Amino acid sequence: MADVSLVSRFDALLADLDGVVYAGPHAIPGAVESLKQLSGLGIGLGYVTNNASRSPAEVAAHLRELGAPAEDNQVVSSSQAAADLLASLLAPGSRILITGSPALAREIELAGLVPVGSQDEEPVAVVQGFSPGIGWKELAEATYVVNAGALWVATNTDMTIPQARGIAPGNGTLVAAVAAATAQQPRVAGKPEAPLFHSAAKRLGAERPLVVGDRLDTDILGGNNAGFATVAVLTGVDTRETILAARSAERPNYVIGNLADLHRPYPDVTQDDGTYACGDATARVANGAVGIIGSQDDLNSWRAACAAWWAETPDAATPQAPKLVWLNH
Repeated sequence: MADVSLVSRFDALLADLDGVVYAGPHAIPGAVESLKQLSGLGIGLGYVTNNASRSPAEVAAHLRELGAPAEDNQVVSSSQAAADLLASLLAPGSRILITGSPALAREIELAGLVPVGSQDEEPVAVVQGFSPGIGWKELAEATYVVNAGALWVATNTDMTIPQARGIAPGNGTLVAAVAAATAQQPRVAGKPEAPLFHSAAKRLGAERPLVVGDRLDTDILGGNNAGFATVAVLTGVDTRETILAARSAERPNYVIGNLADLHRPYPDVTQDDGTYACGDATARVANGAVGIIGSQDDLNSWRAACAAWWAETPDAATPQAPKLVWLNH
């Protein structure tokens, strides 16, 4: 099937946002144009984000400002997933301490729960999501409530978040502060859990969605957990090297340089007696090292290397980086 574009093999694209469509306030070059092409192909589009600091409507508005196609209902956030999770566990009208943004509080309200701001209001649960304004006082309040025995839900646990100036601390670092102070761990509603992806696919009526993301530990693991095909894009956090070293559960089905590659044919990887070929590149594992015939700049070299190394280490519970031996043509 190498002669057809990668995305045409699927009926919908479930796209992450940070590091895939934009970095900070700016669109990643070529991303908007690539997303616009999908409607003409009859391929559905949904946005699946762990960013809990803004409402789905605000996210959709930002996407439209960047020129991307986005209706409000095409955005599914970890805030919605957290609100749904809490609503399934608690009685209607239960009080929830909000450690996060006004957008998170709105989702809690929409789920029939009552957002509150302090332990004095007797919350029965804490929901923690990313907000740039969170400081020590908010984390302390969450700690008091969790230590008092309340249910604790985190929208997501991304340790980092891409910004225009580089990689910054994500919600996971703030969750870790409360975890360190309480010796407890939260239930996690968003990626890498499967429900967020299943919900997005259901909205689109998609049976064969392709999940695209820049992070192995959230996007790819989450898509794999949902049972969907996954593609890692190299415009955000993870790199060729970290993808090659990925543990089994976080290995993508495909690797692309940018979203424009979705509309190009994806070369098949073939195997002959332990030698894996992709395009003009080949790779083979010997003595624990991956020997690659091809250019380090050619993504096909890395695709072949991934196939060879992953076949050698099918049950990797932790990331394992092989030694690479580059051989020119």
